[in-house]
Amino acid sequence: MEFLTIEVASILFAVAFIAGCVDAIAGGGGLLTIPALLLAGLPPAMALGTNKLQGVFGTLTAVMNFRRKGHVKLKPMIWEISLTFTGAAIGAVAVQNIEPGILLKLIPLAMLGIAIYFGVSPNIGSIDSHQRISRRTFAASVGFGIGFYDGFLGPGAGSFYVLAYVSLQGMNIISATAHSKVLNLTSNFGGLVFFIFGGNVIWSLGILMAIGQICGAYLGSQLAMKHGGKLIRPVIVISAIAISAKLLFDAW
Repeated sequence: MEFLTIEVASILFAVAFIAGCVDAIAGGGGLLTIPALLLAGLPPAMALGTNKLQGVFGTLTAVMNFRRKGHVKLKPMIWEISLTFTGAAIGAVAVQNIEPGILLKLIPLAMLGIAIYFGVSPNIGSIDSHQRISRRTFAASVGFGIGFYDGFLGPGAGSFYVLAYVSLQGMNIISATAHSKVLNLTSNFGGLVFFIFGGNVIWSLGILMAIGQICGAYLGSQLAMKHGGKLIRPVIVISAIAISAKLLFDAW
């Protein structure tokens, strides 16, 4: 922990605050926190594990705020939560044993697809629409699949969840964002458990950043509920493009 000077700690706290706010609105906070942790000198696995720890607190704050305002009910989500946790746990084990190179090359293309989808469809998610697949099918495919990705790598998982809820479950964009935070929390926690078992979490640093995440997530969820799609949609587009650019730069 010699690297953790007051200056570095202050910067990481500020990054966590901004990331928590962005993550609560549209996802993509890991684009800020993971590079910050790596630049602070943490090895990759430890940066991912510490990032999961601080991210859990941010997503929990957003979930509590969305739930308090009636935008999400947890009981109907039992299958999504269970299978997302399973996928995230498997992903967290996998990333500690294999290189994530292929995903780093493929995910930017998917993120650009999300940016185009929300960018060219200004009314998408404005109101609830037709549910295309059952909740159990959604849980087995989207919950498990994106959960695995979030445990394995992570950046952009929130945007993937929002897209899935809007396009496959027919939710309006505020409900989709609220539900995506529940699955984000689940996959963050599922991944965190196995990073802890692997000894890849710096607790003091993670708790410090968690305080910033809590403050940022509360602000972000308040803004999302107040401004709805007018705020969420452009933030998703910007976040998806930024994540794509960052991952393409790293991979290619």
